[in-house]
Amino acid sequence: METMRKIAVIGYSGAGKSTLASALGRKWGVEVLHIDCIQFLPGWQVRPKEEKQAMMADFLAAHESSGWVIDGNYSKLDYERRMAEADEIVFLDFNRFACLWRAYKRHRKFKGKVRDSIAPGCPEKMDAAFVRWILWEGRTREVRKRFRDTVTAYEDKSVVIRNQRKLDRYYREKGLSV
Repeated sequence: METMRKIAVIGYSGAGKSTLASALGRKWGVEVLHIDCIQFLPGWQVRPKEEKQAMMADFLAAHESSGWVIDGNYSKLDYERRMAEADEIVFLDFNRFACLWRAYKRHRKFKGKVRDSIAPGCPEKMDAAFVRWILWEGRTREVRKRFRDTVTAYEDKSVVIRNQRKLDRYYREKGLSV
């Protein structure tokens, strides 16, 4: 059995980070932090920066020896520390149209409901701003470069998954269930 205890799941919106993180957390018996839960306040309001940073630091300190799975990309929330401490970094590098389709399916499933992987008071929504984020704004040159740099810097512990077939294989290899 593998001894992996800290896993960072990164990637584009709609790629399946939260679902994978939850499955990994169940498999390894470690706490899962969906960064969207600390990013937002009810009504999709962005939490103040200092509060988010303190929440992330507290989570990392509390689970330093017990392990964790963290999904999300927010670069100002101890991104480098998370990547350095992770035993494995899983980068879900799905193309923008696959992410849009997956987000649409998620929206249909959870419309008006609050998922476990998002902050309380933030019901699932699919609006023009989110579509723009999935297709363009969440894929800026800077974001793509940060992902490339992460995978390059941590090549020995990074797994890049670019499509559903490879994601399904990863689930099988790790013995994960959705």
